[in-house]
Amino acid sequence: MIGLITVTAGGRLAAERLAAVLPYAHLYDGPAASAIPLAFTECDAIISFLAVGATVRIAAPLITGKYEDPGIVCVDEALSYAIPVLGGHAGGANVLARRVAGILGATAVITTAAEAAGSVGLDEFGADLGFVLEPGSDMAPVGAAILSGERVTLTMEHQWPVPPLPPNVVRTAQPEPGVPAIVVSDEVRPVAAGSPVAAGPLEAAGPLEAAGAAEPPGPRVTYRPPSLVVGAGGSTGVTAGEAGLLIDEALAAAGLSPKSVRWLATADIKANEPGLLDAASKRGWRVVTVSAAELASVPVPTPSEIVRAAVGTPSVAEAAALVVAEGGQQLSRPQPGGAGGARLIVTKRASAHATVAVARRRPRGRLALIGIGPGARDLMAPRAIAELRRASVVVGMDQYVGQIADLIPPGARVMASGLGQEEQRAATAISEALAGRAVALIGSGDVGIYAMASPALELADERIDVIGVPGVTAALAASSVLGAPLGHDHAFISLSDLHTQWEVIERRVRAVAEADLVTCFYNPASRARSWQLGRALAILAEHRPPGTPVGWVRDASRPGQSSGIATLARFDPAEADMHTLVVVGSSRTTVVAGRMVTPREYRWAAP
Repeated sequence: MIGLITVTAGGRLAAERLAAVLPYAHLYDGPAASAIPLAFTECDAIISFLAVGATVRIAAPLITGKYEDPGIVCVDEALSYAIPVLGGHAGGANVLARRVAGILGATAVITTAAEAAGSVGLDEFGADLGFVLEPGSDMAPVGAAILSGERVTLTMEHQWPVPPLPPNVVRTAQPEPGVPAIVVSDEVRPVAAGSPVAAGPLEAAGPLEAAGAAEPPGPRVTYRPPSLVVGAGGSTGVTAGEAGLLIDEALAAAGLSPKSVRWLATADIKANEPGLLDAASKRGWRVVTVSAAELASVPVPTPSEIVRAAVGTPSVAEAAALVVAEGGQQLSRPQPGGAGGARLIVTKRASAHATVAVARRRPRGRLALIGIGPGARDLMAPRAIAELRRASVVVGMDQYVGQIADLIPPGARVMASGLGQEEQRAATAISEALAGRAVALIGSGDVGIYAMASPALELADERIDVIGVPGVTAALAASSVLGAPLGHDHAFISLSDLHTQWEVIERRVRAVAEADLVTCFYNPASRARSWQLGRALAILAEHRPPGTPVGWVRDASRPGQSSGIATLARFDPAEADMHTLVVVGSSRTTVVAGRMVTPREYRWAAP
């Protein structure tokens, strides 16, 4: 819940505006001296329409810790600024301040050091991936070293799609003595001799803490990634104590952190086994079940015919751990049977009534397909900006990369290429995502319309997560300049015959002409293609009156934008080039006060 604190009539009006938009917002009545303490105990965040000093004086005695306190944002009486004063990262105040600023037309004043340096805060690093910060991590000295430009090492056993860190954070196989370090690992100590680990040296000890190695000195921040799946089976009536003890012993013997366990997997016949459910619940793990038929299809190192006779599969613990680890890459909703890459790292351990095994899943890469809009920065979606800042690799055409260069954070790798290399860009983006990285593939307008989403997704498979970010496409930008030509049914057609035969394009133009659809022509002309637009207009003229409006916009929303409206009979195709979008109206399109309008022709009232 978000608490809204006001003491003036103007503040109350602004708070009411926020309450109408923000979910779970509650307006507190009464003096601020009593309202803020009450909201502090009841809310996840507070928006205070008081001066910063007044808010701080009231809230200061209530502060307990950065991970317990609500975030607080102060908004001034003039509604000019939204200022996070408590819990910028952990309390979500920075994010909330930006949202409040967007609603009220204010400016978010973000003062946390990581944002000032264009980087991500250590207390937010990997949070969207499910990383758990190890208590006692040396946040302050490592964070200070990053901001000071000192050498800091980043060690990950596997590549996770983490956001970029500044260039002074260097990826290494293991922490260096005396150097501040960031470690992403599910391991807590060297593997004990004789423990049932069923993988090679990297799976047994990992690159961080090989057996016998001394703990490197120097400040360290450690994150536990959600990389482990515990498979468990049990006889009917197995107690939570027995199952839990066996799980804890298995993880400890293998040197694995329970904080890296995300799911407990078992056979669906055990979906309601109280002991297994309670053991998982006490550890904060979700229970995921798999059918006996699917479990039986998984090769395991220690199958049992006795188990097969009892539950229909020769393995529960090992097979369940592998199946869910292979398919459980979506953190909130594991899908058994997904992409490969899981490894069994603890073979079956058994007690009198329970069995346990542990599998490690491979991280999935992350591909954000981002439409950067038609050119004007204020027409770029906020989500597009957020995803650009989230990516550690940015792939795009050099011209478009230049337009958003200021949004690319320090430490991100840029892979730009020229016009005509779309297939190469798509392959590069997919390759980087398959390697486990966070990739942004950008395109102008909307990335799904005559842009990079299609060639990229033709190459992508289930091993990566894909995030689509829509953009304002050229047709929409041009339409807003011309008036409302897209008020009714319409079609988009590209006139570029570089990759599509002209016979196919012409057939589509005829179909649109016969259907009397408003038509937006992309790629109408270039230095090498000068006749196609004239031919397309001639086809439309066979089905539409000579006075049908034709609008054109060059460089919509960009410096040097130009536009005009003519008729089908009088429009000169030479007006168009590759930076132009041409809109031909339907037979119903008109020009009103110099603007193209295609009427909706709906019955607005009942007859």
